[in-house]
Amino acid sequence: MPRLTGIKAISFDADGTLWDFQKVMRHSLGKVMEELERLDPKSATELDIEKMIAIRNRVAEELKGKTTNLEEVRFQAFKRDLEEIGRPNDDLARHLNTVYLQHRFEDIEPYEDALPTLHTLRERYALGLLSNGNSYPERCGFEGLFQSVVFSQYHNVEKPDPEIFRITLRELGCSEAELLHVGDSLENDVEGAHNAGIRCVWLNRDNIENKTDITPDYEIHSMTELVDILL
Repeated sequence: MPRLTGIKAISFDADGTLWDFQKVMRHSLGKVMEELERLDPKSATELDIEKMIAIRNRVAEELKGKTTNLEEVRFQAFKRDLEEIGRPNDDLARHLNTVYLQHRFEDIEPYEDALPTLHTLRERYALGLLSNGNSYPERCGFEGLFQSVVFSQYHNVEKPDPEIFRITLRELGCSEAELLHVGDSLENDVEGAHNAGIRCVWLNRDNIENKTDITPDYEIHSMTELVDILL
């Protein structure tokens, strides 16, 4: 694999790239179900994790273009959970949201290769976090690693829109040719970066087949491979 040259900064996606979002999300919803069973056993019998995920996805689609604040989206989803089973309770929904967010942030487990690779790369490159999510690095064990943190919810623009990549360019003080983006989504990360004139590495941890016409500049299966192509 040829080495990348001319790179001064690297931006990283968060969920699915640095940590397993699906795992922590389901774990956090499990904690919500435990709290619901304690406070309102009847409601708990009408809900489960899969149902809450489906309702949250519907609510997020309905709120698309109206709000990018993911904590508000999650709160509205818990409200809808209770409404759809005929037990509306905004105070309970707010409490469940607090429980969810506590575990959503505090119980994140980084992929084993994430922190060692970031610590190695930060000695030579400026690092940025560029995410459509809301996993604050200082709450996830990544404090002090990133010179730039760009969340879509604070800029009202999401990947793959090239504008959010341009925000990262400005914050890291580099040109398109000097930035490398790393992420697990072909559409949001690879295509988004390419639309902004930025090279991108597709982190394909599960070795899935690329059935799209999106072609990453590099494909890797572990973060440690970044060191091999950069250093």
